[in-house]
Amino acid sequence: MMFTAEIKVMPLKELLDPQGKAVMGGLGNLGLKNIEDVRIGKHIILQIEATSEDDALSTAEEAANKLLANQVMEEYSIRIS
Repeated sequence: MMFTAEIKVMPLKELLDPQGKAVMGGLGNLGLKNIEDVRIGKHIILQIEATSEDDALSTAEEAANKLLANQVMEEYSIRIS
């Protein structure tokens, strides 16, 4: 079966997000002063051939742990469909 894994990777809340701060400054320059915070992350979609949803999730978790997310600075969540 073919599964789609959507992986959302975001900087840890405790860490500064320089990209988010730069975008927040740009939005302020555009007159959008009511935005309180911006966090920039990654949205990754994998097409996975697997025998079950659990196997697809296991593959997606391995990909996220080994390559897609830097666990020192980022957290991730996975949704399988």
